[in-house]
Amino acid sequence: MKRVLFLLMITLMAGSAIAQPKARRQQQAQKQQQQQATTQNQGISQRARLMYPTSLDMPEDVVWRRDLYREINLEDEANSGLYYPVEPIDKQMNLFTYVFKLALNNYIPIYEYRLDGNESFSDSSKVAVKTLLDNYHIFYETRDGKLRVENSDIPSAEVKMYYLKESAYYDQSNAQFRRKVMALCPVMMREDDFGGEAAKYPLFWVKYTDLEPFLSRQSVQASNLNNAATMTLEDYFTMNSYKGKIYKAGNRMGQTASRPQFGEFNAADVNEAAKKEQEKIEKELQAFERGMFGHTPQRDSLDSIAKIQPENEKVSKKKSSRSSRRDRTVKTKKSKTSKEGNSSSSARITVRRQRH
Repeated sequence: MKRVLFLLMITLMAGSAIAQPKARRQQQAQKQQQQQATTQNQGISQRARLMYPTSLDMPEDVVWRRDLYREINLEDEANSGLYYPVEPIDKQMNLFTYVFKLALNNYIPIYEYRLDGNESFSDSSKVAVKTLLDNYHIFYETRDGKLRVENSDIPSAEVKMYYLKESAYYDQSNAQFRRKVMALCPVMMREDDFGGEAAKYPLFWVKYTDLEPFLSRQSVQASNLNNAATMTLEDYFTMNSYKGKIYKAGNRMGQTASRPQFGEFNAADVNEAAKKEQEKIEKELQAFERGMFGHTPQRDSLDSIAKIQPENEKVSKKKSSRSSRRDRTVKTKKSKTSKEGNSSSSARITVRRQRH
């Protein structure tokens, strides 16, 4: 009996020893599957960041910064490249279609547009794509647990405006003044059944750092006269090629650019006040940039020589002009004296002749 029990214990211990590596292998396999599932959504963006270098991030310890919110109207010529083609043609697509497909495939997160218009990139502000499709009545299908939206059902034709947040800041580490895009919000313009003015429907906010690695893969036309002139969307936003009016600036009270807040104002007064406030903010930015870089220090001795030479030329010109004037006055005086002398001599000769 003891031998039998001993053999049973040995077999149980061997079985448990053999079973433990299998369980560990299964656990490791499950972990690998979970990691692969999570990296399918984030791995492409990480790979894109490695393959395609992006612009510099704004440091957190800058000494000066101004946050601005702009309305990017896609009907303007400078922004028309973000709107066309309205429907994808081969690999060409406009900005909203590209962003929509990235969000649909869970490559980038999207965040809600709050009533106050300010952006929030916390986890609680994330919006599910299905919720977006249901709220704005965008037709979709579910296949194999994934959402499918046809190109013709993407409302890219109705997105004719973007809200764009940019930060103008001074980087003291390298003494440079920069402007960087921080967030984008596509705005859908939908007309009502009565044919009135189109209403604005801000869809969602997208963090630019999440979108930036993918923008280098998509190109946009840079000129209406030359169809061969193209540039990537990343270069388009990095070079600040867009144009848009400022509708809000970052301040302590969160006011919009149209300042009148007391009394009643009509639309013309509000638009005029907004225009004046926009021009004021633009002038403040230009004044700050000129004040920062208005005086350029001399880099070497050649610069000092180049600055001294024109001054010497001016001095020499002044001296030459003065000397020429003096010579002219001397010549005129000599000519006058010579004429007077000639006249006197002639008078004397006539007098002597009269005496004789």
